Amino acid sequence: MSVDNTEKKKTFKPHRSKRRFPSTHHNVKTQGTKIFALGGLNEVGKNTYCIECNDEMIIIDAGVKFASEGLPGIDYVIPDYTYLRKNNKKIKGLFITHGHEDHIGGIPFLLRLVNIPFIYASPLACAMIRRKLEEHHLTHVTKMIPINHESSIKTKYFNIGFFNTNHSIPESMGIIVNTPDGRIVETGDFKFDLSPVANPADYQIMSFLGETGVDLLMSDSTNAEVPTFSISEKTVAGQVQEEFRKTEGRIIVATFASNIHRVQQIVEAAVKFNRKILVYGRSMVNNIDVARKMGYIKCPDRFFIKNDEAKHLPDNEILILCTGSQGEALAALNRIANGTHRQIKIKPGDTVLFSSNPIPGNQSSVSRLINKLYRSGARVLENSMISNLHTSGHASQEEQKLMMLLTKPKYFFPVHGEHKMLCIHKKLYEEVGGKPDHAFVLSNGDCLCLKDHEIFQTRSVHADDIYVDGNDLTGLSTAVLHDRQILSEDGMVAVLISMDSHAGILLHKPVIMSRGFVYMKDSKPMIYGAEMAVDRKLRALLQEKTTFGEIKNTIRETLTSYFYTKTKRRPMIIPVIMNKK
Repeated sequence: MSVDNTEKKKTFKPHRSKRRFPSTHHNVKTQGTKIFALGGLNEVGKNTYCIECNDEMIIIDAGVKFASEGLPGIDYVIPDYTYLRKNNKKIKGLFITHGHEDHIGGIPFLLRLVNIPFIYASPLACAMIRRKLEEHHLTHVTKMIPINHESSIKTKYFNIGFFNTNHSIPESMGIIVNTPDGRIVETGDFKFDLSPVANPADYQIMSFLGETGVDLLMSDSTNAEVPTFSISEKTVAGQVQEEFRKTEGRIIVATFASNIHRVQQIVEAAVKFNRKILVYGRSMVNNIDVARKMGYIKCPDRFFIKNDEAKHLPDNEILILCTGSQGEALAALNRIANGTHRQIKIKPGDTVLFSSNPIPGNQSSVSRLINKLYRSGARVLENSMISNLHTSGHASQEEQKLMMLLTKPKYFFPVHGEHKMLCIHKKLYEEVGGKPDHAFVLSNGDCLCLKDHEIFQTRSVHADDIYVDGNDLTGLSTAVLHDRQILSEDGMVAVLISMDSHAGILLHKPVIMSRGFVYMKDSKPMIYGAEMAVDRKLRALLQEKTTFGEIKNTIRETLTSYFYTKTKRRPMIIPVIMNKK
């Protein structure tokens, strides 16, 4: 494998791009190039896309999905990496489009299970990944290779290039994968911002790709339901500064810690209006530290202060920048609203500014958080049609159409979105002239095969969700979650059995206790009937030689059937056997 990071002028020249993005390996025979997702389809998060050709495979992104309210006690959801473990020897590298959690958050979990020889990412993404690997003591297990839009990586079957895109974080890139069977373009997360706060996107390269041939476009579908164009980050910057100018008390701003462009705008507003900055939330502290070291957040050191210094300042000179814009239970803003934060309490006169939109599934959590803030006396400002406190980093419908018109793909594979988003994105492809049977709305694990510039569906690979509780990667959290869901819906029934195993007799009739299933005092006849049913079954079972496992299974089967007949519910049955010595 070779990496070419030669410095070149940023002015685009068609003949140079021909050298960078050739249709490589004309004479190589393959069984077809397989394209599939282990995560990122029919969901927002855990983006993990794989391209496999003969004995080589590359991975694009390795993200997590944050657990919703329906996953009690679960911290993250990651893809099942079983297929990657079984095909570990094929993996040539992990390629990162940008440094957001839904694209890099799964890397520590992936590296514990799969040997990834190289991780290719922009310098900023490398720094963010390196910070994660240090926390998990994994810096020694892989090699980080910084890349940019001028880089070129070659393997036996792949020739890989990159192009700049606009997103809510610097150094966001799309990926070009040339294979013996044709060219694949993966956009990563993108938008078209014609007046960006950072470098412009590589429109010329996208157009050149369209002129020279794109066989398959894999494109971000997150905002497929949003019409027209998204507003520019500079518009948001102006609105943020206006709110800073008008506000007299403390300002508390909640936004995504990884939205580096937005954080820079907020910091610039603080400097302009002479507000000292308190930062809360581990991810916010880490990302600001990395971005400042790399020059993406520019601010004199004196503006970042500690809590003790803030006690001596008037409220109109304080900005609190924190995590928790999605209503996360343990994030800084939620703890502040609940009054459980060790250092910050809401007080009347505070203004809380949400510079974000709720991710699908988080609306109710955000709504509850806002109500708590209002009850505490705060003034709350949310993004709306008139306030423009946030703009998405994802392309809206007209921008998605523009990407297709620039790259002119022969086939289309919408990714990164819920099922309805993928379907709408497919419809947009048809609106710009794409053939309906050339677009594929798939699920995680479904496979496309690119062969001689033609695409067809082929046999799926195993793909599932793994629920991570803490740092557990065994998959046991998936079973634990199932138990938690049963407990939350149907409750628990404990059955106490006193017996003499040597004599093969029960010493007392079974005793049943319920928690979260039925109210014991009002259900005495049903509980008595259940105890008698268990007693009869066990006395019959003990007539012959048996085991404790068989006794427990008999109790579960008897009570599950009995309680479902009586209540149409299936509580968790926990047998407790006390054996006489």
